[in-house]
Amino acid sequence: MGRGDLTNDEWVRLRPHLPKSGQRGGRWASHRRVINGILFRQRTGVPWRDLPARFGKWKTAYERHRRWSADGTWDTVFAAVLADADAEGRIDWSMVSVDSTSCRGHQHAAGARKKPPRIPGKRRMPWQHRPDEGLGRSRGGLTCKIHLAGEGGRRPLALLITPGQWGDAPQLIPVMERIRVGRPGGGRPRTRPDHLSGDKAYSSRRNRRYLRRRQTKHTIPEPRNQRANRKRRGSQGGRPAGFDKTIYKRRNEVERTINALKGSRAVATRFDKRAYVFYGTVTLAAIRLWLR
Repeated sequence: MGRGDLTNDEWVRLRPHLPKSGQRGGRWASHRRVINGILFRQRTGVPWRDLPARFGKWKTAYERHRRWSADGTWDTVFAAVLADADAEGRIDWSMVSVDSTSCRGHQHAAGARKKPPRIPGKRRMPWQHRPDEGLGRSRGGLTCKIHLAGEGGRRPLALLITPGQWGDAPQLIPVMERIRVGRPGGGRPRTRPDHLSGDKAYSSRRNRRYLRRRQTKHTIPEPRNQRANRKRRGSQGGRPAGFDKTIYKRRNEVERTINALKGSRAVATRFDKRAYVFYGTVTLAAIRLWLR
């Protein structure tokens, strides 16, 4: 077992949730060896063609990662791993925090074809292709942003990829809608944390109204200009938002979650041209955090 490979305990957790056979009725090449190759590329950021020979053909690892990113396999595995963790009581629902982080886009991440190639035998999902490919352009170059919700144990519950210039506040609701943790006995998945925390970037009347409607307690500081505007409107401005500094100190948990995710060089710097492939890369990094 090489450095960074799946341990025996991690493989036992992951194996039941992987596809059983190949698309055309054949057998997949060793899942464990290929996934270790994908994890090696994710951790080191090397080009696919430079994968060490011990992982087999580089194209096998690349194609499997691309296909599983496109058809939602990584999403399915992520949901199954979350359900297992919740059944074992390893998810800390007492505080879920939202935040985002910018990732520098490598020069090779640009230049994707306008119309992505179809995957034989697979129906293209609505989210699979987006015209902007989740890349933003600024004076600093290409940027991509990862929005996420992290639980108290410093592991992600939901992920979203957008161009780097997109704001944080409009993404709170889409990120919260992605929190769906299945229950082992069946029934509705859990979608609401006990408490939600976010920084000033997430303060808006729309977000607070959404959280109140879902009966989700939240701690989000109010920016000075919003506070002044509320006071200027008098009674129509509503009551001041509750803010507990002690609870807000736990917001560092999501920042430490981001640090753990960006420990993978292929997450800290985006090398993938397609947004759905990069989303699969980030999702696999999140899965690895839950397997440990």
